[in-house]
Amino acid sequence: MPVADSGTAAPGGAGPSAPARPAVVPADGSAVPAGDSAVPAEPDGTTVQPARRRGRTALLVATAAVLGLVAGTCAGYLVQADREPTKLPPLSQPVVAQAKGEGPEPLSAAQDRRVKTDGDLRKLLIKRPKGTKAPDWEPGEDGWLNMADYADQLEDSDREFGDLVKSEYRRAAGTSWLVGSDQSVEIRLVQYRQEESLGASDRVAWWDTDDTSSWPIPGTGDGMVYLFKVERKAGYLPLYKAQASASRGDIAMEIWIYDTKPIPKSKIMDLAKRQMERL
Repeated sequence: MPVADSGTAAPGGAGPSAPARPAVVPADGSAVPAGDSAVPAEPDGTTVQPARRRGRTALLVATAAVLGLVAGTCAGYLVQADREPTKLPPLSQPVVAQAKGEGPEPLSAAQDRRVKTDGDLRKLLIKRPKGTKAPDWEPGEDGWLNMADYADQLEDSDREFGDLVKSEYRRAAGTSWLVGSDQSVEIRLVQYRQEESLGASDRVAWWDTDDTSSWPIPGTGDGMVYLFKVERKAGYLPLYKAQASASRGDIAMEIWIYDTKPIPKSKIMDLAKRQMERL
């Protein structure tokens, strides 16, 4: 029996035969060629190909890819480590030449509200009506109220002072007048820094307005007017009180009216609307 060449195609058009195996010696002592022992033949003379082992090639390719990736990473690291560090640009940059010609006109107070509110707050207060008079004593100095002056006008001034510090109080301006001998009006504009909190709107929401009748101030988001229940005490005239509060930006508006007679809602509402229009 001739020995099959390992590089010769097997009969029937199959692919290359498997590699030759060592010769097997039968029981009768005759040597059987390695090719015949590796590839047994069918009765019709065709050669049966052994089953091919699967998975080894894919494993070898995956291993080679991983090794190649690791080798590339190491090589890149070594190359970068040997290079000089790239110098960063200096923090100081050349001075940019100033543009020539006239710049834009600054915004007016009507266009930029900050121009108005960062100025003299006293100019934003309602003017004292004709026929009224200034009270004998007004808080603050020349229309300005510092934090202590403002807190002193409120109940529990010590607690109020601490709350104003937390609310980032900046400054306040106020005016007041007397109508006859029984009615008094006080208006204050309180400005807050508002760096960490909304001091103005928080202040408006803070007021204790229980046991009151209330109405919103048109044109404001949080503005309200309040009429309190009359306070009566033996030996004294009855005390009626009305209040208005609203905020716009960093300024809180506060208005109080005190009288020995009932205060019409229209009076406090008119004052509140007129004052908010100036902000």
